Amino acid sequence: MLNLLKCSTLKSFTELGLKPNLIISAASPRFKSGKQCTSGKEEKPKKKEQCSSGEKPKKKEQCSSGEKPKKKEQCSSGEKPKKKEQCCSGEKPKRKEQCDSGEKQKTKEQCDSGDQEDSVPRIAINGFGRIGRTALRIAVEHGCPLEIVAINDANMKTDYMAYLLKYDSTYGRFISDISVEGTQLVVDGKTICTYNESEPKNIPWKDLGVDYVIEATGRMTTAKKAEEHISSGAKKVVVTVPCEGAPTFVVGVNLDDYDSCKNVVSSSSGATNAIAPLAKIIHENFEIVEGIATAIQPVRSSQRTIDGPSSKSWREGRGALQNIITRSTAAAKALGQVLPDLDCKLSATSLRVPLATGALVDLTCRLKKDASLDDIKCALSEAAEGCMMGIIDVTNEKVVSSDFVGSHYSCIYDSKASMAVGKKFVKLLAWYDSEYGYACRVIDLIKFMHAEQKS
Repeated sequence: MLNLLKCSTLKSFTELGLKPNLIISAASPRFKSGKQCTSGKEEKPKKKEQCSSGEKPKKKEQCSSGEKPKKKEQCSSGEKPKKKEQCCSGEKPKRKEQCDSGEKQKTKEQCDSGDQEDSVPRIAINGFGRIGRTALRIAVEHGCPLEIVAINDANMKTDYMAYLLKYDSTYGRFISDISVEGTQLVVDGKTICTYNESEPKNIPWKDLGVDYVIEATGRMTTAKKAEEHISSGAKKVVVTVPCEGAPTFVVGVNLDDYDSCKNVVSSSSGATNAIAPLAKIIHENFEIVEGIATAIQPVRSSQRTIDGPSSKSWREGRGALQNIITRSTAAAKALGQVLPDLDCKLSATSLRVPLATGALVDLTCRLKKDASLDDIKCALSEAAEGCMMGIIDVTNEKVVSSDFVGSHYSCIYDSKASMAVGKKFVKLLAWYDSEYGYACRVIDLIKFMHAEQKS
């Protein structure tokens, strides 16, 4: 049965004392059965799929209370984790950096109060396309602990921003109250300033007190260019495409390497965020000798509906609705950055297909250790209930791409569709929503960065 109901409690946030407010159904809005975890509450779990309540796990795969985990994939059951990548039981760990001043933290030099109600990060979105709008939608609908204070898009006036946010052909109508007051967008009574600037230097991020900019234009592909947001007064920038000169981070994979001194980081791409967690668990359990990942993705707005010229490649100039189009992907390079052990061992390519959303990753690889499909399913299921909770899921049902529209997971392993030849050669298939799931990870990355900044 497809695990459609999981609290997206990410270990990196709970161990730092944050109550996870990003509670998102793992499936399309059409999946309305079951109950979601309530935001910020620790309830007694009713099913093993639900988030942990701080009690000792009952499955033998999980680590025992008070003992050091045998694997880094396993989470602790109530004690302070040894690594920030490990998940915890929901209790806020004590940190020597914290003090009891009782004052609200204003800068990274000041201490926080030690309770859960710390200041939330102030976010600006640059580029109000698919990822920018989806990030705002998630933040509002699911009460994420952050505040969207500004939107900039050189090609949209405020009323058009409101229209595209309210009516979405993929995810349906935005149920929040949306209105326009001059150049301000009002969402559920909260005001968001809007701008139509083509250059970051013309946007008053400093005056707005912006902590983080979600750089979602797709055009700022170098750290030097993205740093223009810093010059305008923003403190940090998260680029939603591969970015030359900026460190790349994938939630659940390499957050241990995060350096809070870096002002510009990349969250890579939706394909990288789908492939990397899957490859990480397989490599740690069975050792990938070599492999190729194929991301089968929906059309993008930059593609042509009918044949025409393309500045990127001749293939991409062909009609997107009439063809399956092969294209290169930066995921090949990004995988080596977030998983150094697999650098030059794992490559990637991409196919664009005539779909609005819903995507599939095919990881075909040769393993060093013998592994049956049952062994692989067990390893991924254990990770889904432990250190990769809310990031990876496993389905045993006969599903198709539309079943994962609106999924917050980075990838959902399809145990029925995966294949093996012998004991060391496997083809692993996993589904994902290349917009919604990826936007969730962008928000999760900002939450993690903000917690690290305060610690």
